[in-house]
Amino acid sequence: MTEPRLPRGHRLALAFLAAALSSCGRTAAPPASSSVPVTVAQATQRDFPIELRAIGSVESLWTVAVRPQVEGALAAIHFREGQDVKAGDLLFTIDPRPYEAALAEAEAHLAKSRVEAQNATSEEKRAADLLAQGVMSVDVHDSVVAGARAMAAEVRADEAAAQTARLRLDYCSIRSPLNGRTGSILVKVGNLVRALDDNTLVVIHQQDPIGVRFTVPETRLAEIREAGTLEVVARRRGEEKDPATGSLAFVDHEIDRTTGNVKLKARFGNAERKLWPGQFVDVSMVLSVRKGAVVVPGPAVQDGQQGPFIFVVKGDKTAEMRPVQIGPSRNGETLIEKGLAAGETVVVDGQVRLTVGAKVDAKAAGPVS
Repeated sequence: MTEPRLPRGHRLALAFLAAALSSCGRTAAPPASSSVPVTVAQATQRDFPIELRAIGSVESLWTVAVRPQVEGALAAIHFREGQDVKAGDLLFTIDPRPYEAALAEAEAHLAKSRVEAQNATSEEKRAADLLAQGVMSVDVHDSVVAGARAMAAEVRADEAAAQTARLRLDYCSIRSPLNGRTGSILVKVGNLVRALDDNTLVVIHQQDPIGVRFTVPETRLAEIREAGTLEVVARRRGEEKDPATGSLAFVDHEIDRTTGNVKLKARFGNAERKLWPGQFVDVSMVLSVRKGAVVVPGPAVQDGQQGPFIFVVKGDKTAEMRPVQIGPSRNGETLIEKGLAAGETVVVDGQVRLTVGAKVDAKAAGPVS
């Protein structure tokens, strides 16, 4: 006997029902728990320099505007613009001929006065002898003595005139007053220069040694004063290599009431011309050294609503968020004042995906650069 054949729609419904019944006893497998990949480092304990950083400007310790001290036509220029010169180097020559003539005339007057003074001295001696013999009256004797003294005074006046003429001739040779670097030459050969005019011939900037001026907050003033002699390091902006090293030379006597800062100046040897007047530099000073400080790489410290915190990797490979109290930073590292012990493992990269208690897949960080 042939079994009745079900319609196609009924057969499909039965097939779906059988599939549903076969799966009723099964439970869906939970997804495998995943670890968060992070980079970690260990908190270390060591001596940590307490450093003060600022932005400074380089300036010459001495800047001199060279001006003439006598009037005359400029006869020669003995240097090039931008040339390094030493104290005493000849820079300019003013036409010396008028002053040579004036000196010759003054020396001639002096020579004449000396001869006349010598004669007057001889007359004074003879007058003294005649007075002693009773041949010359006292009035005549006194007149001869007065004449001799007047001639001696004239000699001194002519000596001063000759010295002045000699000095004015010397002023025709204009020399550098210091070691430094010359700026632009502001006159040309043949120009008439005058002593009383504001007629600058060239400006010379001292570059070795050189100064760096900077400011620090008044809150650091006590540390600076307690430190005594301080070494100062200056680096060109954006550069870490080849710094210049000098010493703190000046602390201003008062604090700027507007900014709350105090001005400082450091002095640097600059034979290699690492520093240039007008240049901005990064300045740093080590004020003290914290012994046995707990130190972590700077990226380990995160900012939260309750303050700075660090993710610490516990022994079971889970993350713990640890609030910390931080100190100063230096060379990519941060001092931890409170909240962390040396030897603990901290997360330095990958914190964005971390939550408290999350499993971590830790990878050691490279050395701090």
